[in-house]
Amino acid sequence: MLSHQPERKRTSASLRIETDRLLLIPFTREATSALIRNELGILEREGLKAEQGWPDQDAIETFPKILRNLELAGGAPTGFESWLVLKKDGLRIIGDAGFKGRPNASGEADIGYAIIQQERRAGYGTEAASALVEWAFGQPGVQAITAKCLTGNTASARTLICMGFREVSRDDEYISWRLGKDRHFV
Repeated sequence: MLSHQPERKRTSASLRIETDRLLLIPFTREATSALIRNELGILEREGLKAEQGWPDQDAIETFPKILRNLELAGGAPTGFESWLVLKKDGLRIIGDAGFKGRPNASGEADIGYAIIQQERRAGYGTEAASALVEWAFGQPGVQAITAKCLTGNTASARTLICMGFREVSRDDEYISWRLGKDRHFV
């Protein structure tokens, strides 16, 4: 289940990140399986509300990948999978963000994020991604965060630049970014 109740122990059920305006809760295998079947009722049973426009087509296409990452992690979220992005005001889901799996052998974790159209340009993407970066750099072995965005996605590029990411390569379709732990400032 999705658990957004505060707890002292750091278990998968209590893993969560809070910012000034947002609450990030990791996807679980049960919730992701239900979302794949378009059963949004699982969210309502947890007191969460999917804002109109979520899940969007990108999120729907990502759910099977999220489930696969959770299964590779042993079924319970480790934090290096995907997270629901909720506005604290009303526990409304406005997007999703997270990592595409555990860090690689070089200690790099790849991040992605998406906020629904009507909530963009309000800083939520930056707030969610920054919180995840801060969380990741607090985990053992993480040396850098990487990201990719479409070459035409100037909003995402601005978000990454604002967070301190540096462009490392580009092709006709994507720009690749990297933020080293040594360049990260809280």
